[in-house]
Amino acid sequence: MSISSILTVTVPVADQERALAFYTSVLGLEVRSDNPFPMGRWLTVAPKGAETSLLLASWFSDMAPIGGLVVTSPDLDALAARLREHGTAVEGPDDQPWGRQLLFHDPDGNGFVVSQA
Repeated sequence: MSISSILTVTVPVADQERALAFYTSVLGLEVRSDNPFPMGRWLTVAPKGAETSLLLASWFSDMAPIGGLVVTSPDLDALAARLREHGTAVEGPDDQPWGRQLLFHDPDGNGFVVSQA
């Protein structure tokens, strides 16, 4: 039997409320689950209609930030402007041999690559 899909990617965060505000208000993701969990809250977010969600986990205090999570956006210029409006440093958007992309880090240092869809 092979793996058929990726359900959830764990994103380490120090403060779930701060992370929730960034991922929903700045990035426009929707809350998929927000339930009590023995070590905090099982808090997941995802783009509308996406199969894979991000688990905003605060209980991995020794987990290093993730890097290079690749996501897509239909308008990199608008996303870059929105991120900058909210004080997030952005590299790009730049044209690369494989297409346009921008780079940013969330408030906890998790790194994202955004390709234009």
